[in-house]
Amino acid sequence: MGIVSAYLVSLVRKETRLSFKKTLYVLEEGARVALPVIAAVATAGIIAGVVSITGLGSKFAAGIIALSGGILPLALVLTMIACLILGMGLPTTANYVVTATIAAPALINTFAVEPIAVHMFVFYFGIVADITPPVCLAAYAGAGIARANPFKTGVLAVKLAIAAFVIPYIFIADPILLLVDVTPVALIVSVGTALLGMTGVSSAMIGYFTTNSYMWERMALFIGGLLMIDPGMITNIVGLAIMAVIWFIQRQRKGGEGDKTGRTEVVAGA
Repeated sequence: MGIVSAYLVSLVRKETRLSFKKTLYVLEEGARVALPVIAAVATAGIIAGVVSITGLGSKFAAGIIALSGGILPLALVLTMIACLILGMGLPTTANYVVTATIAAPALINTFAVEPIAVHMFVFYFGIVADITPPVCLAAYAGAGIARANPFKTGVLAVKLAIAAFVIPYIFIADPILLLVDVTPVALIVSVGTALLGMTGVSSAMIGYFTTNSYMWERMALFIGGLLMIDPGMITNIVGLAIMAVIWFIQRQRKGGEGDKTGRTEVVAGA
């Protein structure tokens, strides 16, 4: 259906209209592009079959539940670690199939969590494995281009993309972001608080908000960001207040530094 739709759309404009020769070329290129995906899906299918036949999936789920003691936050952390390990070095399609087959059932069958949120949770962490040391393929590729230290590049990549480690937890805590039982107002509030929360957490990890942050400011930003990520109204207000205070303090400090610099330049010029 996708191929037919694309072909029909191409006929609308003269410059995109496909001749017989171009049509054959497009079909050939489409097959070439699909080959890696077909191989990945076939391999992932073998893995899924082995997991199902041997009962590894159920044992894996039982292990996570046993270690977490039935506590959802701890189970999420254990599932995150499992997905980071399972996703190492896998292409996207195979990554999702493996993590959804092995890690997702532990959360879906035991806790009252939306299935779509669980699937996005395991998929996200499976993909984030590409920038997570020690097997951080994307970071290694970037380090090769930049001629930098691969491991240090991976560590820096984690700091820069720390929000990616927070987003999956938002999906579990607030499925509204995945359009589950959503209303326009609730969606706007959830997206806004989530963005501000991720900004606070990222700023805390990097050490910069409106200017360079002191250690206590970084801790406050981290706490405020986490509070805003939590879907509760009270936590959102408290988190917003904390981030607003840090913003005000840093703006005052930044303004003072600017005035001081300006006076120094005037004196030097005189």
